Formats: sequence, structure tokens, C-alpha cells
Amino acid sequence: SSGINAEWPLRPGYKLYFEAMSKIELGYWALRALGEPSRLVLRHAGVDWVDTAIPLNDEGKELWFNQKKYNSGLDFPNLPYLVDGDVKITQSLAVVRYLGRKFGLSPDEPDLARADMFEQNVMDLRNAITALCFKPNFEEAKAEFLPKLETRLGEIAKFIGAGPWVLGDKLTYLDFFGYEILQHLKALSPEHFNKESVLVEHEKRVRDLPNMKKWFESEGCTDKTYCINAPFAVWPGKPS
Repeated sequence: SSGINAEWPLRPGYKLYFEAMSKIELGYWALRALGEPSRLVLRHAGVDWVDTAIPLNDEGKELWFNQKKYNSGLDFPNLPYLVDGDVKITQSLAVVRYLGRKFGLSPDEPDLARADMFEQNVMDLRNAITALCFKPNFEEAKAEFLPKLETRLGEIAKFIGAGPWVLGDKLTYLDFFGYEILQHLKALSPEHFNKESVLVEHEKRVRDLPNMKKWFESEGCTDKTYCINAPFAVWPGKPS
């Protein structure tokens, strides 16, 4: 028969190799942006996983573009990527949805349409931030953006309502996805975020989840070290 006999006495080196190979690997630049929502889901799940954080420097770019990108068996090579055994996927939404299914954090069938709508609305906001933060006239563009942001945050708060989670009583991957992208908006304009008590309360509920609480209090918490956007953006969203 194929495979490895569980009783076969593996030498330590082999054992470590196979243990590493069995872990989920998530690869993304060493910043928050589109990789952090999936990292949050993995941290909440409490599983061992490999965080391949690629530095945004010449060495990191060499590693990704010349070594890993087209040599990792990815159908659509991109960052973030996820490897889980034989499963290899890219695209940030595909990755976070996959993790949602894997860890019991998918929306229930009756909520799927609302889930899709929330997800895409939040992604639209993330894309708007990205466009804004690379504009040479950032301050002027930000002043034009903030009135629209106030409206959009109000709509999200109304959608969540009494919650306690994005889709009501069930915690889903959307809570981590929404939490992280809303943190980007909060960093951009704390006063607009803090006006919406529903969003402030949702933020606290996510941060109070046991594994999340441990993560945010840890020395390694990337909120303290990673930029939200690429460090060469006009507004990189540096850690406070």
C-alpha cells in the first residue's frame, strides 16, 4: 500500500519534515492589506500553520518573483496564496472563504446572499482605500473621500444591527474579514469609525474572542509592526 505506516519509526528530521508539510501555509507580503483577514481566521482557529511573510525588500522580491511565484504549483500565481495539503489556491477572497469552510465559519445557506453582498461591499471599500492611499494628492483626495466614508460606515453599521456578529448569531469568516478592513478605515479616520457604536462594539467582540485576545496582547502581534499598505504608499498606514 502507498503512504507512510504510522508505526514506522521516523527519524527526527523526517518527522519534522512531515509535520511541516502537513501544516497550512499562508504566503503574503509582510504587511496587513489583503493577507491579514486570513491570518486572523487561522489565529482564531488555533491551528499550527506556517506564516510565510515575505519582506517588501529586494531579497523578498527576489524570493517571490524569481523563485516562488511560478514554481509553487499555483494555477494563478499571486499573493496571498494558501497551501493545505494538495489544495493550492490564490486570491484573497478565495483563501478566506476556504478557511471559513474548513473551520466551520461559513455562512448558513439562508444567509449566503447577504454574506456575498457584505463581503463585496467591504472589498469595494478596501479597493477605494488602496486607490486613495497611492494618490500623490492624498490629503486633498482624503478630504473628498471622508463624506462618502461616513455614509458607507453608517450602512455597514445598519447592516450588522444588533448583531452580535455580521450575520446575526453565527460567527463567520466575514467577522474577521470585516474587522480587519474596518481597522484600515479606522486608522485612516478614527473619528468616523468611532461615531458608529455598532462598529465599535463589533470590534470589541472580535478582539475579545479567546485566541484573538491572546494574539492582540502578544509581543508578536503584527498590528504593532506591519503597515496596512505597502510602505512606499503615500499613506502606508504605519503601526501606531
